[in-house]
Amino acid sequence: MTTDAVLALNRFGIGARPGETARIAGDPRGWLAAQLSQPAAALIDDPALLPSDAAARSLAQARNAKRDRAAAEPASMPAAPPQPAPPPSADPGQVRRTIERAEVEARLAHGAATEAGFVERLALFFANHFAVSSDKGPVRVLAGAFEREAIRPHVLGRFADMLRAVQRHPAMLVYLDNQRSVGPGSPAGARRGLGLNENLARETLELHTLGVDGGYGQADVTALAGVLTGRGWVPPRADRPDAGRFLFAASRHEPGPATILGRTYEPGGLEQGDAVLDALARHPATARHLARKLAIHFIADDPPEGAVARLAAAYRDGDGDLAAMAAALVATPEAWEPAPRKFKTPYEFVLSALRLVPGADRRDGRVPRALAAFGQRTFAPPSPRGWPDAAAEWLAPHAFKARIDWAAEACERAPPAGNPVALAEDAFGPLLSAPTRREIARAETGAQGLALLLMSPEFQRR
Repeated sequence: MTTDAVLALNRFGIGARPGETARIAGDPRGWLAAQLSQPAAALIDDPALLPSDAAARSLAQARNAKRDRAAAEPASMPAAPPQPAPPPSADPGQVRRTIERAEVEARLAHGAATEAGFVERLALFFANHFAVSSDKGPVRVLAGAFEREAIRPHVLGRFADMLRAVQRHPAMLVYLDNQRSVGPGSPAGARRGLGLNENLARETLELHTLGVDGGYGQADVTALAGVLTGRGWVPPRADRPDAGRFLFAASRHEPGPATILGRTYEPGGLEQGDAVLDALARHPATARHLARKLAIHFIADDPPEGAVARLAAAYRDGDGDLAAMAAALVATPEAWEPAPRKFKTPYEFVLSALRLVPGADRRDGRVPRALAAFGQRTFAPPSPRGWPDAAAEWLAPHAFKARIDWAAEACERAPPAGNPVALAEDAFGPLLSAPTRREIARAETGAQGLALLLMSPEFQRR
């Protein structure tokens, strides 16, 4: 049972905290199953965090303040009295950095402290499935709120509900340019000569639902782009109480019926799009696509086809119930094979280190800088495909050296943790190899022993 406890914490969860392996060893599978009835465990309820609309208004207020200061400056500087420096909160760049830093810190703190590591891993998985990047314009102040508002509330709910929430969130609409998409036959399109932007439609079919081999064609992409026109947001303006919120503009929506994957959807504005999204969520290709991605994430880079089939069947039988799919994952025998098949991504490595080594600081900026050095800056995936999930993508020598350097520094800063060998045995039990135990025991200092533990094969893989 101790082996299963190690696997439950590391393969399904996000790493053990001191004493946690022994605490769940009596029933590790029951520990995982119990989390699937705790949807609130996915939520980050830090009162310091702003909803997406408030974040957008804060940025708009800062831009207005900067514009007003610039307008108030006299043409002849020598004749002007000295002006006091504006407060940092009035600088748009500072506002963006403050919001982004708060979101990163809150996400790390939640992951380091949560009792429901399986739920947290599911939240991170679906956030990456519906990737948005803070490298694009206003998404920088919206990315954290997007995960908190559109992903985390639905991690143990229905995929169709998560898909709807994603498709109505400003972060996704801005990231994939849907606010620029106008139906050519709509009043706005006819008046201004504007047309479709297919980014959101294409990624909805290729990445979010059916998958690249899901049986759709270019005509389906174009038709879905028309169905999704009108979905946008209220741009950040300090004088708009609804600034930063979802907005459906009927004047920009492509009128008429639409045929997608052989099914015709009658005109209906926002409801027409929701009907298409619900059908995509129920499509067998979506079940297969999600099942394979989930198996890749939790089991192996090249997952067993039997495991993929069982997960897809659970999704279909549960009408897209993600908790039922997660339960099927726990029941999959291949997921419990002791040999580690997955290599931790930088974020998984850092988060599991913060859990095992209490006191490794999170709020001084070192961890976000380390993640950037590892190649995985928080809320900034390289494309709509999200962060890669295969070991080959993260095994570059320079990235591994960055892990070594960070582990050494973090363990030097951490309070004394007692015997590193005992901590390693506590975390990995019978899966701790004799060579790893020997190398940790040979360390000259406790901090060096901790660093060796963090860089061991047992810790780096799951």
